[in-house]
Amino acid sequence: MAKEFTDEDDALLDALGVEVEVQKAPTRTPREERIIAGFEDIQRFFEEHGRPPQHGEDKDIFERLYAVRLDRLRHLEECRALLGPLDHQGLLGAQEPGFVEEEMSDEALLDALGIDETSSDITDLRHVRSSAEKRAAEEIANRARCEDFDKFKPLFEAVQNDINSGVRQTRPFELKAEIQPGAWFIVGGQKAYVAEMGEVFTNEQGRTDARLRVIFDNGTESNMLMRSLQRALNKDEAGRRITDPSAGPLFSDSQESDDQASGTIYVLRSKSEHPIVKDNRNLVHKIGVTNMAVEQRVAGARLQPTFLMADVDIVATYELYNINRTKLENLIHRIFEAARLNIEIKDRFGNPVVPREWFLAPLSAIDEAVEKIRDGSITNYIYDPKQARLIRTSDQQAV
Repeated sequence: MAKEFTDEDDALLDALGVEVEVQKAPTRTPREERIIAGFEDIQRFFEEHGRPPQHGEDKDIFERLYAVRLDRLRHLEECRALLGPLDHQGLLGAQEPGFVEEEMSDEALLDALGIDETSSDITDLRHVRSSAEKRAAEEIANRARCEDFDKFKPLFEAVQNDINSGVRQTRPFELKAEIQPGAWFIVGGQKAYVAEMGEVFTNEQGRTDARLRVIFDNGTESNMLMRSLQRALNKDEAGRRITDPSAGPLFSDSQESDDQASGTIYVLRSKSEHPIVKDNRNLVHKIGVTNMAVEQRVAGARLQPTFLMADVDIVATYELYNINRTKLENLIHRIFEAARLNIEIKDRFGNPVVPREWFLAPLSAIDEAVEKIRDGSITNYIYDPKQARLIRTSDQQAV
């Protein structure tokens, strides 16, 4: 392999009268240059995020485009040969198992890849932004960094937990009336929260409109119009509204003649001598739901880590009718999530266990939560450990 000389080496050899044959770098075709430029976009993404671009509706449009492009480069032998010496991150390696490529039309796929449809060579990549990239860039340009995102981040996490547990559902967007303060949506693959709404006015077309403050789960916000959000949701085939949490069709402590029994909410107090429990005996409560008699459920509590390996007192019970027990239990745990007790105990085999249904909350707050589940207003509340009471979510944001 010929040695490459620096400028200083060349100057020294020239002074000595030694002729050196200069080897020019191999020239590349415009097509190859475009392939390399497209691959460098992917490499820059990897350097910034520490991982290759991935598919998925929850991903940024640019990441999805780069993911499609990378898949094509991996499958084209000529591209692998050209880019191999440049691939110091190992991006052209085998695709991870379980990969399912995004479904795209031929036109959309070619556009996403930056491939000229008039070219007979699929490796003829254009280093230009697609129309989708341009639209996404315009949308991003209209957003700003949310300076107080720390206040909203717990809300996004709670909503995602609600979706995972089934307490909330995602439904197709239908009506402008669904856009109001406190409403949640999925638009452009991101969760969006309507934090504020200004005064309603009539626009130039004679339609009602209002200025919104919309917070997105990537830490940005937009001072967009209600009509703009409505259009974005209608145009986005994957656009959804996120429903309010619902305990079910009926919650009552009295049974009607045609009601079907579902189970019981129970609140327990532990007799454990663990220091945390002992020092907060009247505040540490287990909140659970069972379809059996509560006395039967707690039998042998001192042998079960979920009961802190200790006997318990039953301090409150609430009967359920015509309701999904699991969804209701998830809802209650979400309300008191901020007060969840982080305690580790040993089971009877000496293995460490962290029970998840114990909370540092007074019985009065649990009673209040049950009442608000009954009247349907619980969707507007969350438990605040600092105040040891339920507060409206709008009040939490104002703090």
